[in-house]
Amino acid sequence: MRRAVCPGSFDPVTNGHLDIIGRASRLFDEVIVGVLINQSKTGLFSEDERIGLLREVVQGYENVRVLSFRGLLVDFCRAQEATVVVKGLRAVSDFDYELQMAQMNIGLAGVETLFMPTNPLYSFLSSSLVKEVAKWGGDVSPHVPDLVAARLRERFGPPPS
Repeated sequence: MRRAVCPGSFDPVTNGHLDIIGRASRLFDEVIVGVLINQSKTGLFSEDERIGLLREVVQGYENVRVLSFRGLLVDFCRAQEATVVVKGLRAVSDFDYELQMAQMNIGLAGVETLFMPTNPLYSFLSSSLVKEVAKWGGDVSPHVPDLVAARLRERFGPPPS
């Protein structure tokens, strides 16, 4: 079985994330969306909320599972018997960092990394940018699933005046 992991914090999940997950689901028998839990960072959404949102928005993919993990990605990959990590690249600046991670992952555990260029529709999109726009009352609905847009509106309330 060809199994891959799509890791990230997904705080919140964006349409760019879903594009990479969907494309990976066509290449692999099973895709595990690995939600990184970094206890030194406080996210906008809790671990349970991020997992719940992801499970809801990927339910149309029969071969995609959502799990959380702490610690090293390669340890999570080993535990899931996944030999490939799939990462989306938005720009050259992403590549510099991701290449270092990919080289470390192959050196530590023989885990390969597949880089997918992001669909140009999402090349500027990041969870941080989505949160910032939503915080100030901007419309993020073209950039995130409807469920996520609704949760962001609930979280931030009406736009500041």
